[in-house]
Amino acid sequence: MELCATVTDVRPVGGFRLELVFSDGQSGVVDLSERIFGRGGDFRALEYPAFFRRVRVDLELGTIVWPNDVDFCPELLRQWVAAGCVPPYERQGATQVVN
Repeated sequence: MELCATVTDVRPVGGFRLELVFSDGQSGVVDLSERIFGRGGDFRALEYPAFFRRVRVDLELGTIVWPNDVDFCPELLRQWVAAGCVPPYERQGATQVVN
């Protein structure tokens, strides 16, 4: 029996959003912009859209990963999708400019 849902598929859908599919059938879009910008270190590479789009699923880890080995906990990703996390700038009707 699977204890936690894992990520089985990922697709970049624009900006810093990813459409995720989980092993429990849940799917949805999560915006990771607030979770990568300003963190520095290995996360800095993810601030570049072309690099961000290089995300893939690591089936062994059960989550998403980038070429520089940055990943996110699948349980957190699942919670963010389930909660319908929308960044504050979208709640206020503004748009984010991405260079």
